[in-house]
Amino acid sequence: MTAYIFPGQGAQYTGMGKDLFDASEQAKKRFLQANDILGFNITKIMFEGTAEELKETKVTQPAIFLHSVILAEILGNRFKPDMVAGHSLGEFSALVANKTLAFEDALVLVSKRAQAMQKACESVPSTMAAVLGLEDHIVEAICADVDGIVVAANYNCPGQLVISGEIKAVEEACERLKEQGARRAILLPVGGAFHSPLMEPAREELAKAIKNTRFAPPICPVYQNVTTFAVTDPEKIKENLIFQLTSPVKWTQSVQNMVADGATKFIEVGPGNVLQGLVKKIHKDAVTEAAKFE
Repeated sequence: MTAYIFPGQGAQYTGMGKDLFDASEQAKKRFLQANDILGFNITKIMFEGTAEELKETKVTQPAIFLHSVILAEILGNRFKPDMVAGHSLGEFSALVANKTLAFEDALVLVSKRAQAMQKACESVPSTMAAVLGLEDHIVEAICADVDGIVVAANYNCPGQLVISGEIKAVEEACERLKEQGARRAILLPVGGAFHSPLMEPAREELAKAIKNTRFAPPICPVYQNVTTFAVTDPEKIKENLIFQLTSPVKWTQSVQNMVADGATKFIEVGPGNVLQGLVKKIHKDAVTEAAKFE
């Protein structure tokens, strides 16, 4: 069985999507449509912008979403998923690919999500840190013991976890994690504490928009970040998507469940190859590849 997987924030690069724009009329149409929906020229930033411009949350999230979704669309009949999953933002791309969400509706939600997250980031000084070389339960216990808000936010693969919260709490957790033998515990260059309780104002804002959006029955199950199991009920998908902003991204567990349900091949759709690397660390026998438009 084949699982199609979609990357999240951090996979962006200057020039992303230009090859698709030049090679396909269908892709070109979608990119130009996106400029109209968003109300700014995102294609110009994607194709020619600096790394700094691309790093802005309100640009990054729609940019990665567009690259992934347009690539999946122009694969045409070659796109045959038995199951899909996306890492954080990538879940929105996965939901367009499996026909739960319409392209236009999803792009509006992604844009609202990015702006709401940006706003939440600005209200409390917060950050995230990557922790390498410790078991999950040790990281969780230390976070629980630190004063202030700091939680496990991304379960990327065994031995690689991201924590998220108030700056002081994250810094203290990093010191304690190093004392416990973490190979690395380093702050990440992000705007705030994604997938933590500090995203609650963004979650509330996004919840309203999600509730007013049509979610259709999908063509295949999605393994969502919040629950990690196969979901096909549109109402359940909606609910999980709302809680995604304040809940951890359980990528390790999602991949393990996809493998348990028969996935042997994982195709990454979108910029970069980060997810292929994570899948290999989670399940060394999995076949991984990048989706290519020829």
